[in-house]
Amino acid sequence: MWRSVAQCKRPLLLLFQLHHTNSKQTNPCPPPSLNLFFFLRSSYSSSSSSRTAGRNYHLRKTRKWPLSPYKAKWQETFNHQQAIEILKQSSKSSRNLLSTLIESFSIYDCNPTPNAYHFIIKILAQTSKLDQITPVLHRMEHVENFETPEFIFVDLIKIYGDANMIRPAIDLFFRIPKFRCVRSVDCLNCLLSVLCRNREGIRVVPQILLKSQLMNIRVEESCFCVLIEGLCRIGKVDYAIKLLNFMISDGYSFDGTLCSLILATLCEENDSSLSSVQVMGFLDDMRKLGFFPDVVDWCNVIRFLVKKGKGMDALDALEQMKIGGIKPNVVAYTLVLDGVIEEGKFKKVDQLFDEMLVLGLVPDIHTYNVYIRGLCKQNKVEEGIDMLACMDEMGCKPNVVTYNVLLQWFCKVGKLSRAMEIVKEMGVKGVPLDSRTNGILVGGLVKVGEIDEACRLFKVILDKGLPLPSSTFDEVICGLCQRGFAGEALNLLKETVGKNFAPGIRAWEALLIVSKLNCSFEGTGLVDVEIPFQTDIVEGPQLLVCA
Repeated sequence: MWRSVAQCKRPLLLLFQLHHTNSKQTNPCPPPSLNLFFFLRSSYSSSSSSRTAGRNYHLRKTRKWPLSPYKAKWQETFNHQQAIEILKQSSKSSRNLLSTLIESFSIYDCNPTPNAYHFIIKILAQTSKLDQITPVLHRMEHVENFETPEFIFVDLIKIYGDANMIRPAIDLFFRIPKFRCVRSVDCLNCLLSVLCRNREGIRVVPQILLKSQLMNIRVEESCFCVLIEGLCRIGKVDYAIKLLNFMISDGYSFDGTLCSLILATLCEENDSSLSSVQVMGFLDDMRKLGFFPDVVDWCNVIRFLVKKGKGMDALDALEQMKIGGIKPNVVAYTLVLDGVIEEGKFKKVDQLFDEMLVLGLVPDIHTYNVYIRGLCKQNKVEEGIDMLACMDEMGCKPNVVTYNVLLQWFCKVGKLSRAMEIVKEMGVKGVPLDSRTNGILVGGLVKVGEIDEACRLFKVILDKGLPLPSSTFDEVICGLCQRGFAGEALNLLKETVGKNFAPGIRAWEALLIVSKLNCSFEGTGLVDVEIPFQTDIVEGPQLLVCA
C-alpha cells in the first residue's frame, strides 16, 4: 500500500499546484490535500529508514569484518596460476619436481591442484624419470584431499604402457579409488590397449575383464574395439574374427572400421596356409552383414590375391569392385596388371591398360614399370624402350626401377651392348645406379662368360663402396670356380674381408667342390683370416681347412 501511495506523489503534487493557483488569494491556510501529501511522504520516508536501519543492524551483527581478500575465488585462481608459472619455470632445472611443486604453491599460501600434479607427471615422462612418479602418487593419495580427475590416470597408464611397464599400469588401475576417483570405461579401455600390445599382456586381459564387472564397470562396444585392434596388431587375426562374431551375435552395432582392420590384417598375413578362398569368404560374410568395402579394402584383397599368384582372381575382384559402384584407382589397376602378367595372360594386359586410360586414370611410375616388365616378358623389349619416351611425354620420369627392368632383360638374352647403352642413358638423365643395377650388370657378364670383366667391375664397385647384393658375389665366385679358377676365387674372397661383403652358401659350396676337400689354403693367406659368411651350416668354416 505504501508503495502505491508513494508512486502517486507526482499526481498529488500536480493537484496541489492546480488547487493552490485557484485559491491562493481566497484561502491563506494550507489546503487539506497538501497536509495529506506531506503526511504520506513523511510516513514513507520513516518506513524506508526503519527497514534500512534493520538491514544494517543485521549486517553488523552477522558479517565478519574486515573480509579477507585472499578468500575470494578470483584471488585463489590467480594464486594457482602464479604458482604453476613458477613451477613451469623451475621444472627445466629442478631435479626434484615434487619438492618444486610444493614450494611454488606454498609461496602463495595455497594447495596444489590436480593440473599441477598432471603437469609434473608429464614432465617426468618426457625426461624418462619414471622412478619419481611413485612419490608423486603417494602424496596425491595420502596428503591431498581433492578428487583426482580420471584423465590423469588415463595418461599415466599410457605412459607406463609406452615404457613397457605392464605391472605398474595394472597396479595403478586397481588403486584409482584410493585417489578419490571413480573408474570408468575410459581407464579400462586404456589398460586393455596397453595389455594388447604384446602376447604377455594379452594373457591378463580375461582376468581384468572379470574383475571389471566387480568394479561396476560395464564392458561396452569400445572395449571390444580395443581388443580387436590389439589382436590384429599382434597377428592373432583368427581370435579377432571370433570376437567380432561374438559382438554381432550379442547385439552390438556392426562396425565397418573393424571389418576393414581385420581384412587388412588378413591380407598382410604371411601364413602360407591362409588361402584366397578364406579371405574372399570372410569378405562375402561381412558384405552380407552390411559391410561396404571401399577402395582401400578392395586393394588389400587384390594385393593378397596377386601375392598368392591368383592373378585372374584379382581380375574378378576388380570386376566385383566396379559392380559394387566403386571406381577403381590406379593402385588397383596396377596390382591387377602385375597379377595378370605373372600368370602370362598378356592379352588382358593391354585391355586393362586401355580401360584405365578410358576411365581417365593417369598411370604412375609403378604402373609403367609393371607394364614395361610385361612387354619384356613378351620379348617386346624395343616396345619397352619406346615406352620410356612416352613416359617423358606424359610427365612421368623413368626411375632406376624402370631401367633395371630393361637391363635385366637385356642381360638375360645376352645383349650386353644394349645394356651398357641403357647405363649411359641413366647417367645422362641423372638416374643413379643402385645395388640392383650393379648386381644385374655383374651377373650379366658372368652369364655370357666375361668372367674377367665381371671381376674387374666387381672390384671397381668394391673399391668405390657402392651397394651390391650378396647374391652377385656368389655368382662371381661360382663363375670362377666353374672355370677352374679356384685361386682367383680365393683371392677375391680375401679382398672382400672387412668390406661388408659376405659370401653365401652357394659360394662356399662352389669352393668346397672345386677344392675337392683336400687342397691346402696356406698359400692364399685365408687360414688366419676371419671371413664372415651367410649360411645356416654351422660347421662351414671348419670344412674349409680340412686336411
